[in-house]
Amino acid sequence: MTALLCLHGFTGSPASWDFLPDRAVLPRLAPALVGHAGANAAEAVQRFEDEVDRLAVLGESLTPVHIVGYSLGARLALAFAVRHPSRVARLTLISAHPGLPDAERAARRTSDAAWCELLTTRGVPAFVEAWQAQPMWASQARLPGVARAKKQKERLSHSAPGLCRSLRVTGLAEMPNYAPALSEMRVPTDLVAGALDEKFCNLAQILAQKLARARLEIVPDAGHDLLLERPDFITEVIRRGNQT
Repeated sequence: MTALLCLHGFTGSPASWDFLPDRAVLPRLAPALVGHAGANAAEAVQRFEDEVDRLAVLGESLTPVHIVGYSLGARLALAFAVRHPSRVARLTLISAHPGLPDAERAARRTSDAAWCELLTTRGVPAFVEAWQAQPMWASQARLPGVARAKKQKERLSHSAPGLCRSLRVTGLAEMPNYAPALSEMRVPTDLVAGALDEKFCNLAQILAQKLARARLEIVPDAGHDLLLERPDFITEVIRRGNQT
């Protein structure tokens, strides 16, 4: 059975993957990403691709590995496959982005700088309140209060300097644009997006057209964070991928 390298999203943690079956059923490594609580030995990471290569070192014992990434983690997983294709048996990319064209980077850096200003001046609780109020999370309002409270606690577990570091090193504005490399990729890939997340549905469809060995899954009546909203669906996609 192919082992998993599970990469969480921004403000997430290794605990984001606790919904998966026992490691004896789906063996896996779920590291904390740079800037997030528990990301030890990440001091040398200064660029997006430094973090990709750090993850490649962490996952050496798993080769070939099935990389499962959500949002930020999906971007890092895609970069891993571009930089280290022989190390990757399969990709599962959940709410993925291939990278911005250069013309869009300045606006994104300005947006990320505003989030960092909020983190620095008002702290993590104020940031989390504002972050959770974004329209992309609106579909989570239907979830049980216990699930939403657990997610909020996970977000609050990080530090302001850490989250700023994540944005400044691995934010979308700092990620190379991997779109030109997609047509050369031959890694079997499952692309998953929530039907209510229009932006990432469109991105998933674009990725599916450009990747030679892609399978697209649009999850009905779900938003961006499918680990939280539809863990059952994600578990089945991963399990099925591991059997092929």
